[in-house]
Amino acid sequence: MRALNVLSRCDAIIAEDTRVTSRILAIHEIRRPLHSYNENNAPRMRPKLLKMLHEGASLALVSDAGTPLVSDPGHKLVRDAARDGIAVHAIPGPSAALAALSSAGLPTDRFLFVGFLPPKRAERRSALEELTSIRATLIFFEGPTRLSKTLADMAEIFGEREAAVMRELTKLHEEGRRGTLSELSAAYDGTSPKGEITLIVGPAPKQEAEIGTQNPKIDQLLTQALDHMPVAAAAALVAQAAGVRKRIVYARALALKGKNGKAG
Repeated sequence: MRALNVLSRCDAIIAEDTRVTSRILAIHEIRRPLHSYNENNAPRMRPKLLKMLHEGASLALVSDAGTPLVSDPGHKLVRDAARDGIAVHAIPGPSAALAALSSAGLPTDRFLFVGFLPPKRAERRSALEELTSIRATLIFFEGPTRLSKTLADMAEIFGEREAAVMRELTKLHEEGRRGTLSELSAAYDGTSPKGEITLIVGPAPKQEAEIGTQNPKIDQLLTQALDHMPVAAAAALVAQAAGVRKRIVYARALALKGKNGKAG
């Protein structure tokens, strides 16, 4: 009701795709000036919209991709308006990130919104490596054509964590699938489901999170091993002795090598 009130009373409505927004306005019989604002015309339109705001106009910015303004040109308009001292108010709307978190059945007390991963495999895997030790539920956005490859990388890097693939949230054809990362990777292998996808991945196990930052026992074993062998061999030996995944120990070994200046 608040959103309808704002849309019906503002001086103009700004939307990335006016065709989508105009249908919503027509359903609710709202007739206000509608302006297109997208990546192509943003450099030209943003100064005009800021001028309208400085002159006292009240503008309603509609995000086609939901809340928050992720991968949306609207965030630059919000940034510049706030910088200029113009009051900016959020009118809560559909949020795939929070909807997925609340329905995935994974811990909600601590979470990290990652957004979109890099499209190239090497960069994507590097970004995932940086997240391995975080003890928080992770929220990702992903495109349908990359879902299969991303799940495969997650299964290899994160291990057997519980996860959920949520598709078209808050829309007509909403659906969710839950399981381990390897199960989900197998389920979506070679497929490209339609629509917008939100991935929820459970937090790092306590032991792995501790290794990712510091663990006195692991660090002591690695320090001793690094004096006599290369990083990969030291990580393999300590991982086997401690009963943890080599990938986690290897990341810690690299950190120790950099800190202590060890060669390998």
